[in-house]
Amino acid sequence: MRTYRLRRPEIVAEEAPVPEPGPGEVLVRVHAASLNKRDLLILDGTYSLPARPGVIPVSDGAGEVVAAGPGVTRFRVGDRVVGSYWPRWHDGRLRPELVDQPGCTSDGMLTEYALLGEQAAVAVPEHLSWAEAATLPCAALTAWTSLTGGGKPLPGRTVVTLGTGSVSLFAVQLARLLGCQVIVTTSRAGNADRLKELGADHVIDYTATPDWSRRVRELTGGQGADLVVDTAGPATIDQSVRAAALYGEVVVLITRDATSDRLEIFHEAYASSLATLRRVFVGHRTDLEDLCAAVSAHGLRPVIDRAFTDVQAAYRHFREGSPFGKVVIELGPA
Repeated sequence: MRTYRLRRPEIVAEEAPVPEPGPGEVLVRVHAASLNKRDLLILDGTYSLPARPGVIPVSDGAGEVVAAGPGVTRFRVGDRVVGSYWPRWHDGRLRPELVDQPGCTSDGMLTEYALLGEQAAVAVPEHLSWAEAATLPCAALTAWTSLTGGGKPLPGRTVVTLGTGSVSLFAVQLARLLGCQVIVTTSRAGNADRLKELGADHVIDYTATPDWSRRVRELTGGQGADLVVDTAGPATIDQSVRAAALYGEVVVLITRDATSDRLEIFHEAYASSLATLRRVFVGHRTDLEDLCAAVSAHGLRPVIDRAFTDVQAAYRHFREGSPFGKVVIELGPA
């Protein structure tokens, strides 16, 4: 089989034997993998977890079970699956002993055949293509847990998302699915129509309206948003707090960027608020199962920017091409 390995400063294609599934494992013929920001950080050596030398990259991939090892009961040959972002975190709270990530500390999905523990695999919605299914484990699940992890009922509430990154686009789609009013900020006014097609009620151009939290309050009758999904961190956290309702929530996904490793909230903003700051780190397998059930029930289709068969071209486009939607690598028949 063809597989890919992290050989810094690049990812290298290699030939390897097709692995045999052991007890509790399934062998998956991977048809598509999708890229996330963490994949660039791992390649660059700046990710928070050290990558294993020679690891198979990429956490997100979808494929068909072609063989099952002894004792497997959750899946059978022919099932369509994705792997969980946290293979050993099945439910409850994340604990240090469960911190293991495909494409970083263990082999990932950028390979024609991948071994998955049956407890780390999740069935994917039947209406999705392989490319669409491959987008779910990281970005879509992060958006899902950002929206649902606070425990508050969502229908009728107002959600603010920032920008047009893949987590934000999924948050728009899922928030609409959950019955929310959705407000999106973007620096690209030309994306407004596309965002509204995905479910945005209002789009704020933050280059024309840098004090966008005021506009959020205007759009919510002075109340502020019930939930802000902050995907930018240092650049936006103060505005996100100002945009939140008195007892709102701000989900903090990014804690540093290229210019700062600090989250700074001015006294005036936080002293006048009782908003909660909540951290999210993707989600566990049960969350992924819940997401897939919702996607299936509502027929949601992820946004694909481009699909590639050339791995290097995919990484290059993801880094430099300002994609709107997910960048996918096809590893087999579509």
